[in-house]
Amino acid sequence: MQKIVVDRAGSYERLRLQTLASPEPGAGEVRVRVAAIGVNYADCIVRMGLYSSAKVYVGWPITPGFEVSGVVDAIGEGADPDLLGAKVVALTRFGGYASELVVPVHQVFRIPPELTLVEAAALPSVLLTAYFALFELAHPRPGATILVHSAAGGVGSSLVQLAKIAKCRVIGVVGGAHKVAAVQALGADGVIDKSSEPLWAAAERRSPGGYDIVCDANGVETLSASYDHLAPTGKLLIYGFHTMLPREGGRAKWLQLALAYLRTPRFNPLDLTQKNRSVMGFNLSYLFDRADILGEGMTRILDWVSRGEVVCPKITTYALADVADAHRALESAQTVGKLVLTTEHLDEGGAPA
Repeated sequence: MQKIVVDRAGSYERLRLQTLASPEPGAGEVRVRVAAIGVNYADCIVRMGLYSSAKVYVGWPITPGFEVSGVVDAIGEGADPDLLGAKVVALTRFGGYASELVVPVHQVFRIPPELTLVEAAALPSVLLTAYFALFELAHPRPGATILVHSAAGGVGSSLVQLAKIAKCRVIGVVGGAHKVAAVQALGADGVIDKSSEPLWAAAERRSPGGYDIVCDANGVETLSASYDHLAPTGKLLIYGFHTMLPREGGRAKWLQLALAYLRTPRFNPLDLTQKNRSVMGFNLSYLFDRADILGEGMTRILDWVSRGEVVCPKITTYALADVADAHRALESAQTVGKLVLTTEHLDEGGAPA
């Protein structure tokens, strides 16, 4: 099998392709012959050595990757024999950048016939992040107004779609004119291109009374203003800190990180209660012990996909060996939709699931 291994923190050169023996599934596990692998910004942070759960659960060396699709080619004791040969999408807490992967059976889900293997690999992390934010934390009421930062990205585009399923009014924020149409096509009620108009003045025009929910993975660049633009009973959802991290060079810039940390807002509990506001944060990689939440979320997501209520984001593919190019592109903040790595097994499993 082939596998990307990062032996220590660094830039793109730390992503090294290795050939290793095939893993064997244990009790309650299956092995997936991987065809496609979703790429997430979190993978870049893992490579830089800044992802806290990577240190807690793995350490060095580490293989990034939270989601794969492919065909089950071996099963362990206790696993459903009907899964053998099935086309599946699988969740994994790291280890996904590989041509073969062993995972617990409860983290494997059959792919709806409407999806290709590449499309299936693009969905779990971004949609589960959006699902947990909206349906486990925010619980939006129909008609709520939601502001989504980075609305053209993987999580942002997922938030737009799930918010529309929840019958909410959605305003998306993008960083360039080339991203506006993609967010409009997802059903956003308005799109703010912050490269061509002042973000917060535009946000105020679109919702003068504030926002019921603001979804923010930017970090220090927008967190204070996002909080200030909440309506009474509004909720600020935090699931990342992208603007604290480098957009070129691929290495952590410690002075930039330190300054951003010092500028990061601290939310006063007295202010929260007097203004009836909430601040919520989460990291999906710490939720793998909650099989109930992940399983329910994936079941609902795949049902929405099969009924056409959620569409796959625009996908750009890279070969597994070209993972450094994928990371470089993702860190540039110029991508739209989702990046996916493909292996030599894609042709074996076929494109359509």
